[in-house]
Amino acid sequence: MSLILALVAALAADPETAAVEAAIDRMHQAASAADGAAYFSQFTPNARFVGTDASEHWPLQDFRAYAEPYFARGRGWTYVPRDRVVTIAPIDCRCVAWFDEKLTNESYGDLRGSGVLRLTPDGWKIEQYVLSLTVPNDRAARVVEVIAAPAE
Repeated sequence: MSLILALVAALAADPETAAVEAAIDRMHQAASAADGAAYFSQFTPNARFVGTDASEHWPLQDFRAYAEPYFARGRGWTYVPRDRVVTIAPIDCRCVAWFDEKLTNESYGDLRGSGVLRLTPDGWKIEQYVLSLTVPNDRAARVVEVIAAPAE
């Protein structure tokens, strides 16, 4: 989704949902620009990042240690979001939101992102982000075979 379309969608949403969307968009934009400070400022201090590899279940400090050398070299990653669905918890505080989104990446094709945000004194922050590869159901058995096969 282009930035203009994202802004139009955000303006059409209610203000709370727009604020959640903006936090997620800032995270994606900072990653694409290799701006580590802006990227990590979108997360809570105790956030978790769950990546596409089974070993990638990182507390924020570990993910930062992994990602910052890439950002320092000007290498970010670009995931273009589309079809995002945001839900703000229908409780009195309305202080928790969750989302899922489809993503496109030049190297990995179509992926899915999902996560949880918490309303903090500094605005909406990502508490957990999960990046997943999507596998069409009719190809899942072959993918499972590849994963189960001994490493070469």
